[in-house]
Amino acid sequence: MDDTDSPLLVIVDAANVVGSVPDGWWRDRRGAAERLRDRLASDGLPGRSGAVEVVLVVEGAAPGVEPVPGVRVESAPGSGDDHIVDLVARSGDRSRLVVTADRELRRRVTALGAEVTGPRTVRP
Repeated sequence: MDDTDSPLLVIVDAANVVGSVPDGWWRDRRGAAERLRDRLASDGLPGRSGAVEVVLVVEGAAPGVEPVPGVRVESAPGSGDDHIVDLVARSGDRSRLVVTADRELRRRVTALGAEVTGPRTVRP
């Protein structure tokens, strides 16, 4: 199977998505990231049919979030944005969708051929 036959790679900027709704997430960043992970595991990517591979990128104050079936979790060793750009760059020719509202990150990943969608795609 070549890269173009791979499932859609969905890379979720956890800090940006969690921070998009002022629901008290700042009191428990890890818990907020875990709730997002669990929602992604149960709901997948609403509005998209077909297989997806979901990667949740966490950073900073949300370390230790464990993967669950259906969601791979990657802790960024430094900047979450830089880690997301690296994941996109290393993913070859496969289809990629980055979930973020960060304008600079959007610019960087679209330059590498990824699609971008906003946090509402994965938020209730």
